[in-house]
Amino acid sequence: MAHTRAGRPVLLLVTSRRRRFTRHLLERPDIGTVLLCTGATAGTVPDGVPCFVIDEDRPLAGEVTRYKKWAAGLGAVPTHFCNPDETLQPLTHRFAAFAGLPHMTRDQVRLVTDKVAMKELFAAAGLPAARWRAVTSAQEVRAFADRHGWPVVVKPAVSGSSVDVWRFHAHEMTSAARIMAVRPRRRWIVEEHVAGTEHQLCALVHRGEVQDAFVAVNPAPMLETLEGAMNADITLAPSEPKPLEPRKVAQRISDALGYRDGYLHAEFFLRPDGSHVMGEIAARLSGAWLPENHGLSHGFDMLAAVADVYVGRRPKLAYTLDRSVGDLLLPARRGRVLDISPIEDLLSLPGVISGEVTASVGDRLEPARASNACTGYLHIAGRDSKEVRERMENALSEYRLVTTE
Repeated sequence: MAHTRAGRPVLLLVTSRRRRFTRHLLERPDIGTVLLCTGATAGTVPDGVPCFVIDEDRPLAGEVTRYKKWAAGLGAVPTHFCNPDETLQPLTHRFAAFAGLPHMTRDQVRLVTDKVAMKELFAAAGLPAARWRAVTSAQEVRAFADRHGWPVVVKPAVSGSSVDVWRFHAHEMTSAARIMAVRPRRRWIVEEHVAGTEHQLCALVHRGEVQDAFVAVNPAPMLETLEGAMNADITLAPSEPKPLEPRKVAQRISDALGYRDGYLHAEFFLRPDGSHVMGEIAARLSGAWLPENHGLSHGFDMLAAVADVYVGRRPKLAYTLDRSVGDLLLPARRGRVLDISPIEDLLSLPGVISGEVTASVGDRLEPARASNACTGYLHIAGRDSKEVRERMENALSEYRLVTTE
């Protein structure tokens, strides 16, 4: 098979929403790719690409035995592993362990998927994090807030894309109780609300050493984007001042995690006094178009570098540009689309270098309350993050979306 011919490393890749990364790997002549998916994602596999489907209703050890027999029939058996999917981390890393592939241990998976464990990780790395406690009721939320102040942030211990993450003030405890009661078996935590600017920190790790780290700023915190604020990530230009020492902080996280090869993604807040507070951490590609922003900002192939670290290669980090680039998620709202800006109009706006409009006239929109809800995106470039933000504001003022019930 073309995707697994001998003489090149072969990667077992978990299918995910990071389809551009999947396409990149499938087009790499120097890396073989085999896909791993569950029944829910099997329909997204391109024709002709070898894919093993895990039957989640069967014991995992038996599924790995079936996989090994199946893989033996390929031109070359996978020897490397990558999972960009958040929800499948526990299952697929156990699968990789049974299959004898590089993987994260159960404890490592816990540290990067469970928000309670993330506090342990930041403490082990000597990094500040928001104060918190596990809660089961609105009364416990109120007790925490009475001690640490309002507002507070309530979130599931395990979740992604800001789903079911809420900011509450004292007068909203009835809403908090109702939301927490909907899923009584879910584990919840409450955190102090950190005032400041939200940032993203992404790093490439090879053999335990951070090769480089990249910082992006969010024009509005993720929680505020759920309420209609601008939803965007803007990678700082290489020459822009950074709010912390990116490689140093990323290395401390990597060391505390015992991470060897892959992509690390963390969130942090910069307080008005200049101090920073860590938010969350993940050992996978960051969401939306953030990895591409880093590449477009610095002038290199970021997806190629990510693929390289997952097959044990030192990434090529030769930068050719010094600019800021961000992705702006185009807003979505409930209703049937009556009118929407064509992508051609948006591509003519200052700084817009690429993009896509994913909704059309006649579509019925039911956007989820999630940080990735949108009707498309734009990549926007500028001299620095300030200019990119100004150009994003202009693009939003020009974007036309008319819906009706």
